[in-house]
Amino acid sequence: MDAKHCESAFMSGGKNKMAKPYLQHLKSSKDLETSYEAVRAGFVALALEKNRRATPFVAQARALKASASEVKKPMDLLKIKDIQIALLTAAGVSGKAANHLHDSDKKEAIIGLIENFLEPAGANFVEELIFRFLLTRGDTLGGSMRNVGGFLAQCKLTRLVIAHLKNAGKKYQWLDSDSSVWSRTPADDTGIEIRLRGLSWESAGKVRTLIYNLTVPLFRNNVDLCLFDCPPETLSKTTHKTACAYVALGELKGGIDPAGADEHWKTARSALNRIHVAFKKQKHSPEIFFIGAAIEKKMASEIWTMLRRGELSNAANLTDDEQIASIANWLCSL
Repeated sequence: MDAKHCESAFMSGGKNKMAKPYLQHLKSSKDLETSYEAVRAGFVALALEKNRRATPFVAQARALKASASEVKKPMDLLKIKDIQIALLTAAGVSGKAANHLHDSDKKEAIIGLIENFLEPAGANFVEELIFRFLLTRGDTLGGSMRNVGGFLAQCKLTRLVIAHLKNAGKKYQWLDSDSSVWSRTPADDTGIEIRLRGLSWESAGKVRTLIYNLTVPLFRNNVDLCLFDCPPETLSKTTHKTACAYVALGELKGGIDPAGADEHWKTARSALNRIHVAFKKQKHSPEIFFIGAAIEKKMASEIWTMLRRGELSNAANLTDDEQIASIANWLCSL
């Protein structure tokens, strides 16, 4: 993939590209707008996910209560070795903060908790301890929930891409976000989307590799979805710098709150513009697309205009299953 090939592809105007693929699932800007029912369902899904993520914290609190109930006075909690981390949490020290503290500082924080809050609680000191433990854990949960919309969006799109590949009888490889190891199609892929950071499959005799959340060296910004024209084993930092290696790039915004829709769109629109400008300089024109959950009327109109002008190749509303299935099929066909 050298500069001549890039220029050739750019000058040809993308002859092999599907003409207006968005018309497979969109008839007007109205189709992109998020309905009230979709917003309501989205908030319910977030609530369920929040409860799922809170379950381990509740279990920890119960275990802490059982251990703390074995002592008669608060200061004796220092003698229970296995709950010192939990006591530190109840003292308001996060896991990240604890990594920067000496053992003496940690003990001082726990003693402060005991003297200032647990001892004044008298016979109810165990209950006070649990409340304060959950308060800090709740703050941790709140931080993780700020990114949960994007996580759920990625899971939904991934599941539909995999579904299309399986329906077509195609095998795939997937990248484990924890181990950074590529593996072949598992016999049981239940829940695989939770741990997945990349997918690879074959399309029309060519291997495609999809990577989530990649900083593209050509303009040094993060892109939610990058589809490459190469197998996983040849994907490298050098590939990331090669314009012609990119088949498609897209922004995925999973936030469902209508109040934040405009802000999410401003961020996405700026990112899409950077992608367009950077690749135009490289004389290469990959497919550019957008998927969003909260799409208001004005935003839908802007997206539709960009589609009609060719500034976007495709777009879809994440809350519409048919639209996401259509864009997943399109990605698998590139």
